[in-house]
Amino acid sequence: MKKAQKSGRPLIIILTGLSGSGKTVALNAFEDSGFFCVDNLPVALIETFLDLTRDMPKIAIGMDIREREFLTDFSEIISGLKKDRKIEIIFLEASEEVIIRRFKETRRPHPLAYRDLSRAIRKEAKLLEPIRREADEIIDTSSLNPHELRRFITESYLKNRTRKMSIRLISFGYKYGMPPEADLLFDVRFLPNPYFIEKYREFPGTSGRVKKFVLSQEDTKEFLERLMPLLLYLIPLYKQEGRTYLTIGFGCTGGRHRSPAVSEEVRKRLKKHKLDVSITHRDLHCSSS
Repeated sequence: MKKAQKSGRPLIIILTGLSGSGKTVALNAFEDSGFFCVDNLPVALIETFLDLTRDMPKIAIGMDIREREFLTDFSEIISGLKKDRKIEIIFLEASEEVIIRRFKETRRPHPLAYRDLSRAIRKEAKLLEPIRREADEIIDTSSLNPHELRRFITESYLKNRTRKMSIRLISFGYKYGMPPEADLLFDVRFLPNPYFIEKYREFPGTSGRVKKFVLSQEDTKEFLERLMPLLLYLIPLYKQEGRTYLTIGFGCTGGRHRSPAVSEEVRKRLKKHKLDVSITHRDLHCSSS
């Protein structure tokens, strides 16, 4: 077979990961963005398929544990294809708790068909670990609903292949666990807590009165003055490494007051530098901060 010219090679995305992590939603996002997509293609047929679609500029292939030869042949076949094709692997995952909830909501059986769903999830994660290590991008979808995942794929991965890197800020509460998708984490529990001030307790950190209180604190001002130069130093370095998105987490106790207020201010300041910034308040509607 004649090798493709490097400059004109089509972009080929291999989309894989844990069952229940949102691969179908992600694949649909690729299709809506102009990729020629196929799902559950046997790994042995990849080379033949790519030969037949060589004139397609953008291709996305969904692959997972449903295709049994996927586990044994994946690494060898993909390594061979990468010699003359531009292939990128995206691995989607989510927490066990979230995957269990998604399977219960859809009432679909897990591909490994264990009676114990937790056991099936852990078994699949173990089987896919070698493939996960080869991934170019790992996306944790635990905190994303289908609409948010579709938007995240489109804005943070697809759109930014020809545009600037996307930055996602996420506020969260440590009592509900740290966001595993975060590349950088900042703990703001050292700031005065509005929860213990009655007139602020019932208002979220996105409200004007709580933001004003949090941002008026001397510790907050100094934190932001030290943080922003650090972020503006790090962001170009991540982009230089080929990153298409960067997730930065800000955590307080419950994720309701301090971390939303601080992350909103950080977004405002980053946007002044013409950066593409989005924000998610994961635990905003929980009871305490």
